[in-house]
Amino acid sequence: MDKVFKIEDLRPIRDEMTVSRNSRLSDKTPITYFSLGKGTSISQESYDNTTVYIGAKGCADFLIGAYAAKHTISEGDMLVVPSKILCGVTTETGCIYTEIIIKKENNNMNKIIKSGEVMKLKDLISYEDGSITNIDVVSNDTMKFVLMAFDEGTGLTPHRAPGNAIIFALEGKAVIDYEGKDYTISAGENFRFDKNGLHSVTADGRFKMGLLLVLE
Repeated sequence: MDKVFKIEDLRPIRDEMTVSRNSRLSDKTPITYFSLGKGTSISQESYDNTTVYIGAKGCADFLIGAYAAKHTISEGDMLVVPSKILCGVTTETGCIYTEIIIKKENNNMNKIIKSGEVMKLKDLISYEDGSITNIDVVSNDTMKFVLMAFDEGTGLTPHRAPGNAIIFALEGKAVIDYEGKDYTISAGENFRFDKNGLHSVTADGRFKMGLLLVLE
């Protein structure tokens, strides 16, 4: 998909329905877009693996653990749920989010990430004058999720990634050059590129993003 998009356009909210769509980014790391209509819910269940949730639109209450502790996420929020912990979702207004199931448990999880705690992704990383900063959120030999902050005037030179990837624009605006064509991306939007696709990222002002890279 060589264009800027929003997950809500791929999986729009439907009244009275809960809908899921496979992102088709990876065979080894299940990545699914979820859309919940007003007043809908998903009952509590648990996975044998760590699961990451990233809010894309609207607001949802995640019910965690045996006592269904409520954790509310909205656009740009992240919630990490450990393996074998019950997790359900309910929404009064409708919501869209991405679910990432990390199948391997030998993960390198950044110490700033607290399981069962809602975090605003853009607040986990800061700008540095004239620089690009990076924070690895979680990684293993099949995937990597990283946050990046670009100061004004900075950018990544053209390069190729070793796997399929999706960008989550968190703050500001940037220009992505993908295979010789420019695309402007703003906060709340996404961009997907394929393995070995030639691309660069240039900040238009200051810019923050999340990058989910899957390695096959």
